[in-house]
Amino acid sequence: MATGRTHRPATRSRGIPEATVARLPLYLRALTALSERSVPTVSSEELAAAAGVNSAKLRKDFSYLGSYGTRGVGYDVEYLVYQISRELGLTQDWPVVIVGIGNLGAALANYGGFASRGFRVAALIDADPAMAGKPVAGIPVRHTDELEKIIEDNGVSIGVIATPAGAAQQVCDRLVAAGVTSILNFAPTVLTVPDGVDVRKVDLSIELQILAFHEQRKAGEETAAGDGAVPAKRSNADGQGPDGDVPAVMPA
Repeated sequence: MATGRTHRPATRSRGIPEATVARLPLYLRALTALSERSVPTVSSEELAAAAGVNSAKLRKDFSYLGSYGTRGVGYDVEYLVYQISRELGLTQDWPVVIVGIGNLGAALANYGGFASRGFRVAALIDADPAMAGKPVAGIPVRHTDELEKIIEDNGVSIGVIATPAGAAQQVCDRLVAAGVTSILNFAPTVLTVPDGVDVRKVDLSIELQILAFHEQRKAGEETAAGDGAVPAKRSNADGQGPDGDVPAVMPA
C-alpha cells in the first residue's frame, strides 16, 4: 500500500522506521492468535514464521520497541501483545467514519474486527438521500450534509473513503477541513492531502495485477526449467530481494 503524500519522513518521531511500523500489525495478529490458544512464550523463529517474515528482521524490529526476549525462553506473548498494541495506539478507542456505503462500504461496516482492534465505527455516511436512516450493520446511515458535525461531535481523526473515484477527492477535502488527519482510501484514485495528513491506499485491482505478474513470472520459470535453463532465484519469505533490504516488487 502506498501513501498519498509526495514526501514522507524516513522515520517516526520515536525513531521506528516506517517499514517496521508496517510489520507490527502482522506480529500483533500472530501474537493474538497465540494468546487465544494460551501460549505463554514464543521463539523469534516461530513468531517470524507465523508473521511471514525472517527471524533476523523480527528481532531487529522488536529492538526498536526495547524488547529483546529471553535466551532459551523467547518472548512473553501477552507482554508483546500489550507492547505492540500500545505502540500502534490500540490501547485507546479510535472513532472512525466510513464515507460511501455502497457494496464495499457496507462490507466494511459489517466487518467485526474493528472493535476488537481498538476502532469504533462512529458513523456511516453516504451522499444518497435515499440511504439516510437505513441501518447497515445496526448503524443508521447519515447524509454527507452532516459530515462535519459528525466529525466534531465524535472527535473523529480517522476517515475511511469507499466512494467512487470521482467523489473521493471532494470527500477527502471535507474530511481534512473538518479535522481528520488520517485517511484509509479504498477509492481507485490518488488523493492529494496537505502535510500532516496520512493516507493509506487500498487498491484491490493493483494487488491482483501484482499477483498476475508473479503468476506470469512463475509460468516463465517453469517453461525455462523445462527447456533446461536455470530458473531465476526466488525472493525470500517476506518479499525481499537478494540484498535483504529492497522488496523484489514494491506494493502499490
